[in-house]
Amino acid sequence: MTNELVNIELPKRIVNRLCDEATAIPLHTLMKLTDVNLAIITSGDEDPYAGITVEEFTGGEGLTHVACALDGVWDVLTNNTVAIGVLVNIQAENTVSAAIDSDVVKGTVCAKCEEAASGAEVVRMRFGACN
Repeated sequence: MTNELVNIELPKRIVNRLCDEATAIPLHTLMKLTDVNLAIITSGDEDPYAGITVEEFTGGEGLTHVACALDGVWDVLTNNTVAIGVLVNIQAENTVSAAIDSDVVKGTVCAKCEEAASGAEVVRMRFGACN
């Protein structure tokens, strides 16, 4: 998978999410919450945050759960300029962008930027700091 997140500080909050038995999910993938505890790979702007996978899910093995971290510090790709301390939301597959006011109201904010991004680049984000 492109743009895989890289863990910097270990997460402390791990949850068990339901997932499609047939879909492969790579390690360290941003996940979208779609239904009661059901997660899929993120794909678009303002996806509700379900966590970051902490295990590889190969699919086709009859399993229907994947472990996801809700917190921790990760290197993540941004798609625009983001200042230190700015809240971010999911923008695309394994990509985040600076959140706007409506993202906060909608609950789609997933992390806080701990390193300035001057454009599309990989920077340090603290997940769980805002949810």
